[in-house]
Amino acid sequence: IESQGNKTIFEVFPDIQFYCYTKIHTRLLGKLPKNYHLTFSKSESNVEKVKEIIEKTSHNVAVVFAGELPSEYMGRKVVSGDETDLRFLDPDNCIVGLVAKGDAKKDTSGFVV
Repeated sequence: IESQGNKTIFEVFPDIQFYCYTKIHTRLLGKLPKNYHLTFSKSESNVEKVKEIIEKTSHNVAVVFAGELPSEYMGRKVVSGDETDLRFLDPDNCIVGLVAKGDAKKDTSGFVV
């Protein structure tokens, strides 16, 4: 986290909502600033980390699915991540489902479920 003097960017701009995706699961295991929302991203090689995030936190996990979105995945409700990019508006404890597009439609690595 970048800082300006002795303040983080989140403290310098407290009225700004920051958000992003991460594949670094440890970022989700600590306390985050109130104006910083992280969504964990499932990849072809981090299923164990996805399980850990689901078991230990209320953070959301983004998952790419082939075809239609299921109603539930790994015990969590699936919400559409294709309708908006504003992840901080999603309910907590959900899977952010993204429908495979482009080359991802042909993926066999495990990235697409």
